[in-house]
Amino acid sequence: MDFLEIVKESSTVDADDFTKVVKQAIGIISGENVDCGKLAPKQKLVNLSPVGEVLVIGDLHGDLASLKAIMMKSAFLERMEACKNATMVFLGDYGDRGILSPEVYYVVLRLKLAFPRQIVLLRGNHEGPSDLMASPHDLPIHLQRKFNEKWIPVYQQIREFFSYLYNAVYVEERYLMVHGGVPRNINSLQEIAEADRLYPEKTFLEELLWNDPDEQVLDTYPSSRGAGNLFGKAVTKAVLRKLNAKILIRGHQSIREGYRINHDGKVLTLFSCKESPYFIAYGAYLDVSLTEKFENASQLLPYIHKF
Repeated sequence: MDFLEIVKESSTVDADDFTKVVKQAIGIISGENVDCGKLAPKQKLVNLSPVGEVLVIGDLHGDLASLKAIMMKSAFLERMEACKNATMVFLGDYGDRGILSPEVYYVVLRLKLAFPRQIVLLRGNHEGPSDLMASPHDLPIHLQRKFNEKWIPVYQQIREFFSYLYNAVYVEERYLMVHGGVPRNINSLQEIAEADRLYPEKTFLEELLWNDPDEQVLDTYPSSRGAGNLFGKAVTKAVLRKLNAKILIRGHQSIREGYRINHDGKVLTLFSCKESPYFIAYGAYLDVSLTEKFENASQLLPYIHKF
């Protein structure tokens, strides 16, 4: 595939073609529970087989330049074309804040269409349900700028797309990948898979999208973000033990160096938006073999790439 051509298309695509791409992506994701090869989705949880390699990308927030940099630097698209066991996972928060949010959504969705069984799209708090939407949610402004009076049906289709995104990726005995963090009272992978259905009676979805690790909190504490909680290392270790995972990989927080390790090496945060609107020193992504087992995120340092 010609990635740079897709990036170029993103600047000129019209509302009808954009909407068509979103609908096609919804069709692919909604059918993944039937047959998706290496990916084994169960409701809103993807069970990823521990074979091949994975590229994990954090928040993008409309930063098309950083998305382009990751694709060029990693050459992972070429590896996906050569090997069906190469998987790319996006941790959510594709848009909002950045002016090129529509363009980032378009490029990511075109990648999903090109590699339907190799790309996993997680739900971020900026793709949350209407009563859990992040602020500022300025995607409508960016869509108006791009599509003028045709922006409303495009936005409605994207909002529908949000509801199909996954809550988490699980690699047995290895990783749990989410956007925000672990819910304190989660007891099983099934509860993660059903978090949408259980919401709002149970707060699992809110916590998966909004929670942040904290070194000072012993258990949990309400987040200043207005949703979710801060959670301590005891919560991290307890949940990972219950789910038979070693390391939590997540996004959701702006990190100057592009990544951060918390909770005695049990949490790795990746942030992949380097340019506008954050303008931080580095973005980062993870590029690692799934066949290897690691006990601590510090062992992943050779596979974390800053740009």
